[in-house]
Amino acid sequence: MSGLDPLQRAFINRFQGGFPLVERPFHGVAAELGTNETTLIQSIRRLCDEGWLSRFGPLFDAERLGGCFTLAALAVPEVDFARVAEQVNALEEVAHNYRREHPLNMWFVLATEGTAARDDAIRTIERETGLPVHDFPKLESFHLGFNLHLDAEGAVGIRRVEPRPFAPARPPDRLDRAIVASTQAGLPLVPEPYAAIAEEIGTDQQTLLARLAELLASGAVRRIGAVPNHYKLGLRGNGMTVWDVPDDRVEQVGRRLGAREEVTHCYRRPRHPPLWPYNLFAMVHGRGREEVEARVARLVDEIGAESRAHATLFSTAVLKKTGLRWAG
Repeated sequence: MSGLDPLQRAFINRFQGGFPLVERPFHGVAAELGTNETTLIQSIRRLCDEGWLSRFGPLFDAERLGGCFTLAALAVPEVDFARVAEQVNALEEVAHNYRREHPLNMWFVLATEGTAARDDAIRTIERETGLPVHDFPKLESFHLGFNLHLDAEGAVGIRRVEPRPFAPARPPDRLDRAIVASTQAGLPLVPEPYAAIAEEIGTDQQTLLARLAELLASGAVRRIGAVPNHYKLGLRGNGMTVWDVPDDRVEQVGRRLGAREEVTHCYRRPRHPPLWPYNLFAMVHGRGREEVEARVARLVDEIGAESRAHATLFSTAVLKKTGLRWAG
């Protein structure tokens, strides 16, 4: 991308995770990237302000924090689409919202403190829109993880990230909740970001750093770093592939799909017959529709007769995309 300089590309490539838990993290990162702390902070601020990054900071796993995370969809008449999008996007619990090519044409992610709050959010959407919500909670995970990589010209590619082992999770306490509330929108772009957070939530910096390390080890924080905006960076093809696999074969097929380099996320989710016969979801990204279609064709070759039917729901508009706003 011509809009990014070498420092910004290097930062995105290196620090989509692994941002240091030390008192002056930008200082060490700047030295690694061959610049100084002030220049690096200014560079990251520009990446955020211009939309190259969706956010910069901890990426939380709502479920491992005791919360609830679900995918849901609506079938919205075209005449009502703008109104319904505004109503859905107004909910703080809605993190992502996409328009996709299917009678179920609005797909959004809800992150809430628990199942009761999820159900309340769904009822609110149904009441305000007058439409039934189709809820697709994750039943089983087969793969989650990818990073973007920018070459010297700024062309974007995908690199698979394998899962790491986690320590056992525990119920969140008051400090965990305060950390989530303070950082889920991102880290402050100041020389000592953790000191600023610690002061805001009423603790000391060393306690905060130790707790963030614990949350990383348990998977409650998946990673700390840059969250690239893949659309702006050029990864504009986004296909949600869905598959109708016999229930007694879905685990085996899901593991095969999840192991493919073309797949960035793969989950088992419930069917909603007759409108929705599919029980296996696999996300495929590419620089455009043709690249995604070619990758999906390879998945079809892999799965063969194991799937009774499949479809690819391309996103045609990003209606909302923020960091999760789980109240904690």
